[in-house]
Amino acid sequence: MTQEINFTPSCPFPFEEYPTVVMAHGGGGRLMKRLLDELVIPTLNAGGNNEMHDAAVTDCPPRHRIAMTTDSFVVKPMLFPGGDIGCLSVYGTVNDLAMSGAIPAYLSLGLIIEEGLEMKTLWRILESIRRASEECSVRIVTGDTKVVDRGKGDGLYINTAGLGFVSEQVDVRPMRIQPDDVILVNGDLGRHGIAIMAQREGLQFDTTIESDCAALNRQVQALLDAGIDVHCLRDLTRGGLSSALNELALTTDLSMELQEDAIPVDPQVNSACELLGLDPLYVACEGRFAAFIPPSQIDQALQVLKAFSNSFQPGVIGRVTGRQSAPVILRSAYGSQRVLDMLSGEQLPRIC
Repeated sequence: MTQEINFTPSCPFPFEEYPTVVMAHGGGGRLMKRLLDELVIPTLNAGGNNEMHDAAVTDCPPRHRIAMTTDSFVVKPMLFPGGDIGCLSVYGTVNDLAMSGAIPAYLSLGLIIEEGLEMKTLWRILESIRRASEECSVRIVTGDTKVVDRGKGDGLYINTAGLGFVSEQVDVRPMRIQPDDVILVNGDLGRHGIAIMAQREGLQFDTTIESDCAALNRQVQALLDAGIDVHCLRDLTRGGLSSALNELALTTDLSMELQEDAIPVDPQVNSACELLGLDPLYVACEGRFAAFIPPSQIDQALQVLKAFSNSFQPGVIGRVTGRQSAPVILRSAYGSQRVLDMLSGEQLPRIC
């Protein structure tokens, strides 16, 4: 998301007086109050009201269970093709809730700001947070702001917590995975990690590779509303498809067989991976998930996912089996096979 945002006079914050963040903006005094009252809260409309208190109190719907998650975001660069640290923090938290079958409802937002960050950059990211939270139908009900010394924070870190509600009828968890379940992905893999790396390294391609950064809660809810018996969901973030499936296979003591030619990878992402010596099956996504469903519901599930414009090339990539010699096995179109093991290190640091 590299386009310029038109900063209109609707924001009352005095950019001319304070073009960058200073340490006093995190000191608890007059400048911090101005930062919150004139920039952060009006931009986010956090909580939907002006009441300032030490905790948020909200109602819990009847006949629902609570799902809660927390996450931190340290992506570098903060602004990248297809997204930024702001929308990433909302989507990432919402997606973690969605993977448990929850309907996301509330977020907390902690901003760790480095002294010297341009105020207009901070506003741009806050605007992105607001738009993403509106898209996901979640409310930011509480938060915190801290400022750290120049050179100690890479501009901005964000910490979140998310709360959602799970219907009594929904049961989405690893131990529901069964032999013969099919493994379905909602789109092509590896875009986010390669978009970040291309931006860092200044790599040029025919067209810009954009992150797949997106909210998944509506796709998941559509599957559940359609009556799909979703046994388990897992978003394919750090470590990509391979790491996610290895974790699930080890948890369930089952194995998974994948068909290499069925796994969707954009040709430019594939080329970038070859150039960088990376395997796209280990590269992080931020808008992709794997779903485990009964084989009888493949067609119905694919039809649901194809209705979403941000769902590229959804398809079945493999199946669950009883325990084999390795947790995850990749079969080629020629009949050969290789083990997809877990990463022993980190391919791409600071991607989320």
